[in-house]
Amino acid sequence: MPMNEPLQWGAEALWEQLEPLLPGLSVEVVARSVSTNTALLERARVRVEPATDELVQVRHSIESAAFGRRAADVQPCLLVAEQQTGGRGRLGRVWQSAAGASLTFSLSLPMNPADWSGLSLAVGVALADALDPNPAPGAPYIGLKWPNDLWLMDTPPGDVDTDVPARRKLGGILIETVMAGSTRLAVVGVGLNVLPVQPSDDLPSGYACLQELGSTTTAPSALARVAEPLVKALLEFDAHGFAPFAERFAARDLLRGRAITTTQTNLPGGVARGVSITGTLLVQTDEGMREVSSGEVSVRLKGSATSAEEGPPSC
Repeated sequence: MPMNEPLQWGAEALWEQLEPLLPGLSVEVVARSVSTNTALLERARVRVEPATDELVQVRHSIESAAFGRRAADVQPCLLVAEQQTGGRGRLGRVWQSAAGASLTFSLSLPMNPADWSGLSLAVGVALADALDPNPAPGAPYIGLKWPNDLWLMDTPPGDVDTDVPARRKLGGILIETVMAGSTRLAVVGVGLNVLPVQPSDDLPSGYACLQELGSTTTAPSALARVAEPLVKALLEFDAHGFAPFAERFAARDLLRGRAITTTQTNLPGGVARGVSITGTLLVQTDEGMREVSSGEVSVRLKGSATSAEEGPPSC
């Protein structure tokens, strides 16, 4: 689809598909947003009655095509931005996206899992399996980099002959939570490259896009593929935690068996040995096996440049 043609999102069809899974859901598409995650977090912090003028003004300022507009800010919402001007990545990184070139959206919903650990991994599994369900032997496939990145891998699964496999960043995940009264909302932000771009020195890690897996892929068609699997994954995680996703994550784990470095002062590096049943990273060191939770820790393949683990848009 040419970049200057209007995008057809099918928001009403998405709402009809997803609302039975998330009663009270609204689906909204905006031309641009600074950050879809920030927009949903700010809505959840609005403490007013649904019928007041103040809440109406908040909603109208979004200027969205919305279906199933919710009755209160604690209800689920899928917010899609055709363009993000200040999307936020992990560790405070800032990304921008152009209309049609990327898919950027956030989904908010109430969640109360027994353990939040591994949620970003479960989201990554749901996205990768929806976009790349049956990787062909020897062909590029979507790999997952703990804890929140999707990469297009040019190295066949299981090939650990080199410390740094051939890979390019495809997208990222940003998960935040906020209390809205007595309800905790999870806001799951997703950013995925869709169209090819000219190589840039600003992307030393390389650039991958969904059209490499399917030349007719558009941002709306990608959303249509991932929306329902993502919702189902979040509901399953809420009920059962990370355990149901562990095997599927292991099949796409690009760190497993490779030398890594971390920004954790007492754990400079080691060899990644997969993840635990709760989604923490297992690292073999000279002192024994260590577990690393995501938090504010950054993990890189040994031999990568510092900026090589940074990349394309988040939310």
